[in-house]
Amino acid sequence: MAVFTQINDIQLAAFMADYALGDAKGFKGIAAGVQNSNYLVDMADRRLILTLYEDTQTGVDPNDLPYFLGLMQHLAAAGIACPTPLLRQDGTLSGTLAGRPAALVSFLPGRSTVTPKPPQCRAIGAALAELHLAGEGFAMRRANTQGPDNWRRLFDASAARADEAAPDLAAFMRDELARIEAAWPQDLPQGVIHADLFPDNVFFEKGAVSGLIDFYFACHDVLAYDLAIMLNAWCFEADVNFNITKARALLAGYQSVRPMSADEIAALPILASGAAMRFLTTRLYDWLNRPEDALVTPKNPIDYLRRLRFHRHVTSAADYGLEG
Repeated sequence: MAVFTQINDIQLAAFMADYALGDAKGFKGIAAGVQNSNYLVDMADRRLILTLYEDTQTGVDPNDLPYFLGLMQHLAAAGIACPTPLLRQDGTLSGTLAGRPAALVSFLPGRSTVTPKPPQCRAIGAALAELHLAGEGFAMRRANTQGPDNWRRLFDASAARADEAAPDLAAFMRDELARIEAAWPQDLPQGVIHADLFPDNVFFEKGAVSGLIDFYFACHDVLAYDLAIMLNAWCFEADVNFNITKARALLAGYQSVRPMSADEIAALPILASGAAMRFLTTRLYDWLNRPEDALVTPKNPIDYLRRLRFHRHVTSAADYGLEG
């Protein structure tokens, strides 16, 4: 469910009047995503995506909208297949609809995959590297609000009840968080990262990447950390067993566009552990604090517990299939 705010024809017409696009021919809600309300808007000559940014604890801070929309505009201009925000007649990229900040962006073709294959992993690895290179010229900066400091905060808020999710989970997370914090790299190359490039945020068409979406965790952070997030998201099967063939393809695709430094390669195991901890802490917190009337079912944190247990035994990037 991703239509938290319902709109009607009159509200949409008033919103569209601020664009030089003409009248919408129709619209419908999109049942995807977990943070914002999304609509597919049909125009006479094309389709658009309308997003209403919800004012929720986990939603998008309106103060960050200029960064997110500006970044998408920058990346699209650099040739990255991502949504392009449309300018309003006053030159801004967002307005207000149904009491929510809202924006129109271009529609991207293709479909996401639930079970990515190695060729798709290689393709998205290359696409991530292209995104990192394209982000170099983006002037705005946004700190990673989901970084190590937030992992500690969420763990402290969840520790007393963590064992409700799995036996001895609190003790395991406490030890792992200390291990990751002590070894977290400080001097690796940084730049714009997507920070949430899961399979459902990537579209494919005829085997090629046709779109990268959902940039609302994007920020300035360690580039290789973005790749570590994808190792977790793309290279484990439904039973949470690691698929080294997919990892090898993902890493080879990335390296074909932006070769990693020796320090980045050496740091990959701790970065992958940190990426697993990031989603374990957020999912555990959401699972323990889900409202009774929640429209979205919290994701199971145990999947990322099992990933973290795998990473703690990795000794080098070769265990992820990185060749050379």
